[in-house]
Amino acid sequence: MINRLLVANRGEIARRIFRTCRELGVSTVALFSDPDADAPHVAEADLAVRLPGAHPADTYLDAAAILAACTATGADAVHPGYGFLSENADFARAVIDAGLVWIGPPPEAIAAMGVKIGAKRLMAAAGVPVLPSYDLSDPAAATVPDSASAPSSDAPTDPMSDPTSDLTSDPASDPASDPASVPVEFPLLVKASAGGGGRGMRVVRAAGELAREVESARREAAAAFGDGTVFAEPLLERARHVEVQVLADQHGTVWALGERECSVQRRHQKVIEECPAPGISPGTRELLHDAAVRAAREIGYVGAGTVEFLVDGERVAFLEMNTRLQVEHPVTELVHGVDLVRLQLEVAEGAALPSVPPEPAGWAVEARLYAEDAAYVPQSGVLRRFEIAGDVRVDSGVESGSVVSPYYDAMLAKVIAHGATREQAVRKLVTALRGARLHGLTTNRDLLVNILTNREFLAGDTHTAFLAPGGPLHPTRTPGNPTSDTPTADGGAGPDGGGELSSGAGLSSDAASGGGAGSVSGAEELAVLAAALAVAAGNRRRARVLGGLPGGWRNVRSQPRRTRFAEIEEDVVYDPLPPGVTVVRAEPDGVVLERDRVRHAFDVARYPGGKVCVDHAGGHAELTPLPRLPEPADQVAPGSLLAPMPGSVLRVEVEPGDRVTKGQDVLVLEAMKMEHRIAAPADGVVAAVHVEKGRQVDAGAVLAVIEEGDS
Repeated sequence: MINRLLVANRGEIARRIFRTCRELGVSTVALFSDPDADAPHVAEADLAVRLPGAHPADTYLDAAAILAACTATGADAVHPGYGFLSENADFARAVIDAGLVWIGPPPEAIAAMGVKIGAKRLMAAAGVPVLPSYDLSDPAAATVPDSASAPSSDAPTDPMSDPTSDLTSDPASDPASDPASVPVEFPLLVKASAGGGGRGMRVVRAAGELAREVESARREAAAAFGDGTVFAEPLLERARHVEVQVLADQHGTVWALGERECSVQRRHQKVIEECPAPGISPGTRELLHDAAVRAAREIGYVGAGTVEFLVDGERVAFLEMNTRLQVEHPVTELVHGVDLVRLQLEVAEGAALPSVPPEPAGWAVEARLYAEDAAYVPQSGVLRRFEIAGDVRVDSGVESGSVVSPYYDAMLAKVIAHGATREQAVRKLVTALRGARLHGLTTNRDLLVNILTNREFLAGDTHTAFLAPGGPLHPTRTPGNPTSDTPTADGGAGPDGGGELSSGAGLSSDAASGGGAGSVSGAEELAVLAAALAVAAGNRRRARVLGGLPGGWRNVRSQPRRTRFAEIEEDVVYDPLPPGVTVVRAEPDGVVLERDRVRHAFDVARYPGGKVCVDHAGGHAELTPLPRLPEPADQVAPGSLLAPMPGSVLRVEVEPGDRVTKGQDVLVLEAMKMEHRIAAPADGVVAAVHVEKGRQVDAGAVLAVIEEGDS
């Protein structure tokens, strides 16, 4: 029997596991790095052990330090969560060899599936359909002849487009084969062999890009998983990503606990997940479940795991097996009425599963809430307010006042809704996201609402290119200026297309604080007016002299009262009020306005540094008041490339005097376990480079300067 469980992880998944442990009466141990010292998961555990340092390699990936923490605390079991060491067979063996209970599959099963190239061979031999793959373990394999960049005229460009195509072929199956002689069709997807979650993934559209992308993927995979092995497979850009939850005990019972739809992704990371998958025929569902059970039995699997597939119509192809609890496991729990963490612990203690899994009931949809801007650039800093209400489940790693560091994943929470139907679940989720109070950091909340209210999503017509160029929703990007992106809707849904798409366009979004100045109208005008009135009320309340005078008193009443916000081009006049608008209440923390007999309530919060956050039924806005007499500000040279976030310089691609073209890589930053390329905003000449490899930089630091033209 497990008495004390150490969770070898952090954040949201650690809190999730602790919750079940409290219900079972199991004592808990948390681990924390220096940046995580005040994180919520640390406070919720019975004991906590510091791992000195900040970088994952020095903390959550240090197997020896984790085992030492078990000894120091008397822990008798280890749960790895997901990510970090959760799919590391050597770590699992070390835990078992130390006499501890490992909450996961046998090390041999992890090893069988951990190297994805070998896993695909194993699955093909077991009769599970797979895509072709290309072994890139040899550096020479990163060079593909230019002739491979275009398929022959009689070859299908999509391995799943021909029902008779051989999906079980694997060019890497012959160790003696020359990778450069293998017919390769682009685009390819380079993938980390030892992990997932989008780390170590790169799209390659031409042979000339392969070496660079393989090198980048290897570095990122090594940093995230401690293993830089990568491989490649054909990129099927409009297939669906569907996975099956499996659960197996030590007595031979294997459950296929339903499937999950995970096609809506950005940067190869899932954004929206749901259970069951919409539009799956009974025949395809049976094929998926049978293939998943076959895969688990083939490797002697025990515990919770996920078998992932690409689905094109009625055809399926094995992608990989994640030998751990999946991020999106809550949708399965809500639909099937189970606690997967509890079942993991019971299976590890030797309990037998019932012969058949529980029947599904209803529908569940999950949205991953990230601290990131519209270009998917992670954000770090203080999360001033974090409140999500409604009939939803919230699995979060943060709370109001938490600090989001640049060292780890930027996911704040998973928000999950369950309903009798898909429509009910989606409606609950949209309502909760729209009403959430998220202050201090830019988030992807509006992107999530845009997805969930898009008519193609509502019709169940999703695929892995849903957020890619040409998909129903995708950002319009400007190379070298990642914060300029704004979500667009191509599917006709939106304010101009007849659908309910946004939670408030323009300034009624988290992107308002980083998207540049603009003008406002309609509901947004009232939100900005409310902000101005709240700021004025706060100023009067803090006045040290004549504080009893009404806020509107002034010597020259003919002059309007106005304020300025960095995000708005025009001054905001709040006295006199716009025609038809009256003030019902104006306090520093809330404003009620009436227009055309309709009352509008606004919650207002002001934080150190002056940021004003406004939440209302129509959306949300973050505004920065400007002083009437601004202090002289530091100026940066035209063409300066600024760090979009704190991070470490991985590579500098240019030197002063080099000519660059628009979109060309200038340098690469590493932050939040991901690589971020900083590109030239225009053709020009490198005037200066202010950083070198290994330098830690703060957000806003000048990295390099590009002078446009032929200087």
